[in-house]
Amino acid sequence: MEEKFEMSDLGLLAYYLGIEVTQTEGDISIRQSAYAIKILKEAGMIDCNETLIPMDPGTRLTKITEGTMVNSTEYRSLIGCLRYLLHTRPDLSYSVGLLSRFMQEPREQHMKAIRQVLRYVKGTKDYGITYKHNGGNKIHGFSDSSYGVNTQEGKGTTGIIFYYGESPISWSTQKQATVALSSCESEFIAATAAATQALWLKRLLSKLTHSQEEKVTIQVDNKSAIALMKNPVFNGRSKHIDTKYHFIRECVEREDIQVEFVSGEYKKADILTKALPKIKFLTMRQLIGLKDLRHSVCD
Repeated sequence: MEEKFEMSDLGLLAYYLGIEVTQTEGDISIRQSAYAIKILKEAGMIDCNETLIPMDPGTRLTKITEGTMVNSTEYRSLIGCLRYLLHTRPDLSYSVGLLSRFMQEPREQHMKAIRQVLRYVKGTKDYGITYKHNGGNKIHGFSDSSYGVNTQEGKGTTGIIFYYGESPISWSTQKQATVALSSCESEFIAATAAATQALWLKRLLSKLTHSQEEKVTIQVDNKSAIALMKNPVFNGRSKHIDTKYHFIRECVEREDIQVEFVSGEYKKADILTKALPKIKFLTMRQLIGLKDLRHSVCD
């Protein structure tokens, strides 16, 4: 490129759009410590007390017409900042995703929940993700859903996380578009969303590495949903499900996707679908690959 364009070599990447990058011979680490501090200063919470979890398990947020209205511009600004923080913080995906549903008419209970998220950010501002040189080169993912948790409409929440080797590369939390009639159906819808992401990731990896596309494994914790995915025949249990959600059946049949069962304690997408108790949350945070990088120093 230097032969074609006038360029300057600034050395290894250390900072890019609010993301701090630390590179060594064996790994690359990313975090957003400075950006987290900036959010806390703008919210006036730089000296706030820390908390261990971003949202309490019993928290129930709804679109209510009662309660004190808060400044919607300030609320949306904080949500926007926190959403950008999600680039390196999958542990915040559920809480920020849930709070994003109330930007039209935020109330005091919603702002109170944001403040707890910010208190959690204060105590974990140096957390980030490390990508190891010898961590493996296979893509695999986890999908999960919470059935009828923390929603007025009865719609579930889909949680998806994909790994390249040992480290997370893609994750999302989304409210499902339709009401599921069972936890099996809710998991089926979540797995279909994971399948579309898996196909894109494997094609992207193939183009980047000039290698052949390989089958991607998606791990699900519902055996009934897995049986539904592997059964190409429509029956009484599945005929009412929207046609688009049967896309995963075709992926499994073509062997683009492989679906496997994973026990509940190892389903890494669990942290993306619901507010977990303290001990379980801290365990899952470590399990998904998030760690304290405060001892890493950018050159």
